[in-house]
Amino acid sequence: MSFLILVRHGQSIWNLEKRFTGWVDVDLTEKGKLEAEKAGFLIKEKNINIDFYYSSFQLRANRTLEIIKDVLNDKKIFKRAWQLNERHYGSLTGLNKNEMVDKLGANKIHEFRRSWNVKPEALNKESPYHPVNIATYKEIPKSVIPDSESLKDTYERVLKYFKNEIEEKLRNKNVLISAHGNSLRALCKNLFNLNNNQISDLEIPTGNPLIIELNQELVITNCEYLDKERAKSLLVF
Repeated sequence: MSFLILVRHGQSIWNLEKRFTGWVDVDLTEKGKLEAEKAGFLIKEKNINIDFYYSSFQLRANRTLEIIKDVLNDKKIFKRAWQLNERHYGSLTGLNKNEMVDKLGANKIHEFRRSWNVKPEALNKESPYHPVNIATYKEIPKSVIPDSESLKDTYERVLKYFKNEIEEKLRNKNVLISAHGNSLRALCKNLFNLNNNQISDLEIPTGNPLIIELNQELVITNCEYLDKERAKSLLVF
């Protein structure tokens, strides 16, 4: 039996400001740091030895994982993977979500945020918000850096990395992944065999560990959010 623990980073500065963040590299708020700390204590109560830690390239996910590891008093090095990054929101990046609802309408923004294969217009490469202009991604080949992504695009890169680097470890090891709302939604689509309608309704709460128990055949035998008061119940796994 093994465990996969998924944690969406704590509240970020742009979460608080209700801005489309995507690949822009912003830090946690004080509330986000407290969410990460609480996540660490909830995981600690389970008394699970984590064998491998993974995170995206992004500061908010890295910081969340560092706080969790501090609570666990675990000095293991975690692996950063750009494939676990948040979805790239293209030309919406940096814009206020509420203002864009007023401008484009709630249905259009919902389509951009939740549809399976619709993506916003490409972000201009001259924008300071484009990943090619952000130092965090200087080690990533420019050929793989997107200008915009749908959830389907995000799913394909996340799943490829998960299959190649993580899945086999779960036959007998415990893994914790600190990532983002859409990269974790993409992973959950695969893990729980969700259809395109179900994935559009799935919410991933910040800083609330989702612990998934698997047998040696990688069949899920149990799962639960550890912070019951904040657990989302829009989708029953």
